[in-house]
Amino acid sequence: MPIFNFMDNDALGKVASVDTATVVVDVDNVDQLKRLQVNHLAVLQSSRPGQHLIGLIVQVTRKKAISEIIDEGIVDQSPELNLCKIALIGTLLDRDGEKENVFRRTLESVPEIDANCFSLEGGNLTGFMRTLSSIADDGNALTLGKYTLDEHAIAYLNGNKFFQRHAFIGGSTGSGKSWTTARIIEQMAGLSSANAIVFDLHGEYSPLVGDGIQQLKVAGPADVEAGRTLDDGILYLPYWLLSYEALVSMFVDRSDQNAPNQAMIVAREINQSKRKYLEDNGHDDILSHFTVDSPVPFNLHELLDRLNYINTEMVQGARAGSEKQGEFFGKLARMISRLENKISDRRLGFLFNGGNDIMDFSWLSRLSTKLLGSTSENGRAGIKIVNFSEVPSDILPLIVSLVARVAFSVQHWTPGDLRHPIALLCDEAHLYMPQRSSADSADSVSIDIFERIAKEGRKYGVSLVVISQRPSEVNKTMLSQCSNFISMRLTNAEDQGVIKKLLPDSLGGFGDILPTLDTGEALVVGDASLLPSRIRIDEPLNRPNSGTVDFWDEWQAPVEEGRLPLAIDNWRKQNIQ
Repeated sequence: MPIFNFMDNDALGKVASVDTATVVVDVDNVDQLKRLQVNHLAVLQSSRPGQHLIGLIVQVTRKKAISEIIDEGIVDQSPELNLCKIALIGTLLDRDGEKENVFRRTLESVPEIDANCFSLEGGNLTGFMRTLSSIADDGNALTLGKYTLDEHAIAYLNGNKFFQRHAFIGGSTGSGKSWTTARIIEQMAGLSSANAIVFDLHGEYSPLVGDGIQQLKVAGPADVEAGRTLDDGILYLPYWLLSYEALVSMFVDRSDQNAPNQAMIVAREINQSKRKYLEDNGHDDILSHFTVDSPVPFNLHELLDRLNYINTEMVQGARAGSEKQGEFFGKLARMISRLENKISDRRLGFLFNGGNDIMDFSWLSRLSTKLLGSTSENGRAGIKIVNFSEVPSDILPLIVSLVARVAFSVQHWTPGDLRHPIALLCDEAHLYMPQRSSADSADSVSIDIFERIAKEGRKYGVSLVVISQRPSEVNKTMLSQCSNFISMRLTNAEDQGVIKKLLPDSLGGFGDILPTLDTGEALVVGDASLLPSRIRIDEPLNRPNSGTVDFWDEWQAPVEEGRLPLAIDNWRKQNIQ
């Protein structure tokens, strides 16, 4: 049976103007006008029987009567003009096939002039919100929390559309962004074949444990020294996995006048080193197909010897028996020094000091199984939280994008009928998905990879969930590809402006509530949400390590002994004990 029970005398007013998706209502009932609130819901009679149009109140106006003196000197009292502007967001059908009370995010009709408009409140509001929840709940749906409009109605999202069409989660520090992310991660972990990688830059998601979730960590100096391996949850990301552009950005100083020659020689010599590896290890079937970007191991020390030889090479001179400096004599010196410094840098042990295992041809398959496999494939868990906290900040974008590139490449080269989708949850995305500054920027390699995933990932089963406290600093291409937005409180005007521009024109005013949202409250808009909504997020089972410290209370409590010497010791060892 229909969920709405409206009487004509309950009407807020009648439609006075109709635009494509906006309606202006002339309000007759002044008492109801006083109760109206912006961003609350309204119902309008449709021109088709069995349908109601649902709208969002975006503006309420009351203009009092104006006294005018006409030519004859008689006072004319003009009528009050009370208006309510409503943005249409969907249609509620009394029946759709065998289903009753079906809500659709489409406008199959528009209201006629003088059609009745009703404020959605009380029992009618409760019935509508419950209907939304029952429509979205398919037994194992993605839930965020409760609707602010009705605290008893569960806010469901369409899990397919949320990940298919990329998503953005944002909010100022302390607004509940990590809490929301943890809530989504825990629900993903409840699915038997879930597959996702969480880029955890500061180790704040380390408390998330349980079935379906495993914690991995990019090797730090202490891990390398102790010989910890992939079986211990320690990731090594060897240099030979880097693309040619990434290797050049790491080894070649673009400001060097010899940079073009250095880049050309690096490409040639890496290609030869990979060829030698394939020949020495009997992989003749790959020899005729591989390129400089193919993930084939090569010996870095042999490459270094070869570069030193080219840098000091003497060739036959013009006169018999005489020698002269080779074409590239001395032109590779700065690059060689740069490469030697990188190899000896203990912070980069995960790149250059992974031991003999990483030079094995089968090692990439082991890494992929650990990093990209679902629970049944890796034998542990499908949600992999990767801790990048010990990766140096200067190469962090390069390393995060390397993991993303491995995931995308494996999906790209998997036959379509064998693909299993994977989601990349990119926390602190502004650090490795920044706005482009120049073509030669050190971040350009990372940006190129993530832009490609944003544009093409959907057809290969790769989803991006962009998470950031500074949306204005996140690459615009990435945000433009996101069709779902979970925005917590944003206090910076520039950040608010970015989100407002991404909202549909009819909901532009909806973004004005961003600075007033409470902690743990979010504005949810997009393909995955049945209704543009203000939602209070439920608490996750395990809170991430990102909670705000209670300064005033802590300053009244005793201080732990030995904390400073321990911190200094950890700092020196580059390892938290």
